[in-house]
Amino acid sequence: MTTTGKIMYSTVLSAATVGIDARIIRVETHIAATISMFNVVGLPDSVVRESRERVYAAIKTSGFKFPTWRITVNLAPAGFRKEGAALDLPIAVGILTAVGGIGSALLSRYLLLGELALDGRLRGVRGVLSVAIAARDNALQGVIVPEENAAEACLVDGIDVHPMGTLAQTMAFLRGEEHAKPVSCPHTPWTPAATLEGEPDFADVRGQEQVKRALEVAAAGGHNIMLVGPPGSGKTMLARRVPTILPGMTFEEAVETTRIHSVAGLVPPGTPLLSRRPFRAPHHTISNSALVGGGGIPRPGEISLAHHGVLFLDELAEFARNVLEVLRQPMESGSVTISRAKLSVDFPAKFLLVCAMNPCRCGYVTDPAGQCSCSPVQIRNYRAKISGPLLDRIDLHIDVPTVKYKELASKEAGECSALIRGRVISAREVQMKRFEGRKEMYCNADMQSKDTQSYCKLDSAGEELLKMAITKLGLSARAYDRILKVGRTIADLARSSDIRSEHISEAIQYRSLDRNLWESQR
Repeated sequence: MTTTGKIMYSTVLSAATVGIDARIIRVETHIAATISMFNVVGLPDSVVRESRERVYAAIKTSGFKFPTWRITVNLAPAGFRKEGAALDLPIAVGILTAVGGIGSALLSRYLLLGELALDGRLRGVRGVLSVAIAARDNALQGVIVPEENAAEACLVDGIDVHPMGTLAQTMAFLRGEEHAKPVSCPHTPWTPAATLEGEPDFADVRGQEQVKRALEVAAAGGHNIMLVGPPGSGKTMLARRVPTILPGMTFEEAVETTRIHSVAGLVPPGTPLLSRRPFRAPHHTISNSALVGGGGIPRPGEISLAHHGVLFLDELAEFARNVLEVLRQPMESGSVTISRAKLSVDFPAKFLLVCAMNPCRCGYVTDPAGQCSCSPVQIRNYRAKISGPLLDRIDLHIDVPTVKYKELASKEAGECSALIRGRVISAREVQMKRFEGRKEMYCNADMQSKDTQSYCKLDSAGEELLKMAITKLGLSARAYDRILKVGRTIADLARSSDIRSEHISEAIQYRSLDRNLWESQR
């Protein structure tokens, strides 16, 4: 706090999220003994501007005197827009500090954030995990946060976390009237989330053994997969069980996933750290910005919320063509960049894409028992909604036939998810050892073209088989690489160090929807 004549000044540290990162904000408060006025500058959004009313009411109901002079609050740096109610607490503390006297030494060591209720209570805010990381990275002592955000902030080692329930309690701590010790959060060894009772299981699926095998390969190597079949063949049922066979998240994956969901305000109450891989299934009416992220201040979209998890697009051909095309770059790079006039934000988007669609508009062109009512032109137009470049980026294309009555009526349960997941985990362990020391490479799907030359060498029989398939099917260079990657995964599942001809043969079978076959099927 600085006082000069009738001018009072204070600075309080806070933070605002930009993407999934947090930037330090200096909340500068200037109070002059002139006409009564209260302004907030520094590119605040409407929610931040409304904080004037919340701060005024909270200060008064907490028993403090609100200054009746000219108050100017500057949110520095002013070069990007600040949003949300998390700046309520630092603004209120800044005003009370300027007029009431708190040593600047304590304020310079802590980041403050929290939304104020009109009675002075603190409400939880989003993005606390990113703010705590920013405090640590900027060598600050700790953070002062609402009580309901304390567990989330505690995930970050090396900083003090002081949870507060009210504005009055916060001021008592800052003035030294309340000697609150930072909360200590027990750090137990990380264990992935256990299977929940009643969770979907592959044991519920009757028949479809070839499709279940393809999904196992997709999960083992992190490969994108498309399921194509008539209505009622079980495409959605199969897709919703994919998360049950994926390996559990590592602690680093869980923290990164939680950061994204925290910024979006989607972390469930009482769950500071997400331990289950996300499963996102947006409706086909979704817009570009809702899928990839956007807004005046960019927020993560569905592809980022599916980071380290599954993005399921049901009825793929019903999505708008321009919406599907925006998936192409994130599927290659594992991230998406949202650019605005004064801001560019990167969101992580490394997801397993599972999509399902009918082979035609009515759905029965490939069903021997059904009767298709679509003309050849209608079928061609329907399938043309899925572009060749997008189809190239989907590693496995699987036909899902109608389940026969004998399989439906069978009392014998199928193979359970736990057994499949065990094989998937074993294959992933092989890949982790293979790519040890390679940053951002965790599974076979992450390999680049140069990596396939090192890790996907074929014998003469495999090379001849692949050459014949490329020539006859007219596959692209990208499809060639993806067959090699899938072949590598199939070999890993078989615990084989070499990719043999039978592995390549199976991988080629999973490219049934490549463009020439896709267009010619009737």
